[in-house]
Amino acid sequence: MFQVAFATADRNEMERVDFKQVDVFSAWPFFGNPVAVVFGGEDLAVSAMLRIAAWTNLSETTFVLPPSAPGADYRLRIFTPKQELSFAGHPSIGSAHAVLEKGMVKALAGRLVQECAAGLLNLRVEGSDSSRKIFIRVPQPTRQSVGESYYASIATALGGNSAPDTPPLLINVGPTWMVVNLGDAATVDALQPDMAAISVLSKTLRITGITVFGQAAGEDAAIAVRSFAPAQGIPEDPVCGSGNACVAAFLGYSGLLDAIGSRYLARQGKALGREGSVWVETDSSGERIEIGGASVTCIDGSIRL
Repeated sequence: MFQVAFATADRNEMERVDFKQVDVFSAWPFFGNPVAVVFGGEDLAVSAMLRIAAWTNLSETTFVLPPSAPGADYRLRIFTPKQELSFAGHPSIGSAHAVLEKGMVKALAGRLVQECAAGLLNLRVEGSDSSRKIFIRVPQPTRQSVGESYYASIATALGGNSAPDTPPLLINVGPTWMVVNLGDAATVDALQPDMAAISVLSKTLRITGITVFGQAAGEDAAIAVRSFAPAQGIPEDPVCGSGNACVAAFLGYSGLLDAIGSRYLARQGKALGREGSVWVETDSSGERIEIGGASVTCIDGSIRL
């Protein structure tokens, strides 16, 4: 038996801090995408935050801290099991749900301001309690083309699936995703990606992973989305906010928004049995993007440090 002590500053052994686990992009428990939210970890070292993020075994874990910037309601640090992120969509929305539910802050005129490594981000709150939806304005996306020398590797990673008239793009909204149009939702749903190949591509291109999408017909949702980040320890993210934001930017850059509309519903998580719904609002260029949806708390308690 041995004990690993967290690197903290003057913290009492076995101190408890409040903890919530929130399912995001769903109004029902055990659907959508879970995020762990830790309160009161101001003195935790980065190594301790990473250890907690690895322990939760979720795609992201957040730490809610007092704000350090004027105008912010709270500060958020966001971790995957392997690294800190400057921004991520579902952790931001789930954490906003958690701080509102906990009564730490109140939305003034339906607005919150979140401080994170990407800067001050505006959140919009619609409704209350079980009908509440939270939207976040994501950092302005930037795009980069993918060299044709990578196309064969992308085809291998995706089993040869892609829409040839819309080349893949690298889009950065904090995390950087390679976005690939697969044409239709049926192809997205049936995709069996090569995770090892995606991991190699992600490390080579220094990106989070690959997000794919396809248009849906005869559904409430306009598109189906899947996001793969095996290099980050997340083979498939159930419902990815930043991935959906990057898809919206891709649609704007590629001239595909006219067929879908500037406000649309995306579905994600079907392949994992965690169906979620992401509302996306953007301008015609895909430069100004908001993503949002419902959240529900599944675990409410404390953890020991």
